[in-house]
Amino acid sequence: MDHDLPSTHNHSKALTTTGETAEEGGDAEVWDALNQRFRQVQIVLDRNRALIQQVNENHQSRIADNMVKNVALIQEINSNISKVVSLYSDLSSNFSAMFHQREPKSSTDDRTQSPRA
Repeated sequence: MDHDLPSTHNHSKALTTTGETAEEGGDAEVWDALNQRFRQVQIVLDRNRALIQQVNENHQSRIADNMVKNVALIQEINSNISKVVSLYSDLSSNFSAMFHQREPKSSTDDRTQSPRA
């Protein structure tokens, strides 16, 4: 379930690991991508909430036809859970890549030199 989300340009300045703002560090696109993934996750979670409510109502009704409908609803819930896992995996990868790009290159040089006594 891919959603075309409206672009919301909330340019609040988030601090990066180096203390500069995302816009100053040129990371605005990365933060926008992360924010979009979070919005996609929230949409799927909201859909699951509605589906779970429907499943509960169908179950409480004890009507055979409603119980049959629950099978498809529960399958959609399970599918949505897989989508959330995938979206969070993408978020983790994107955040990790962004973090590693921000690491100063000199930190590896400092580790290779032995301290002098």
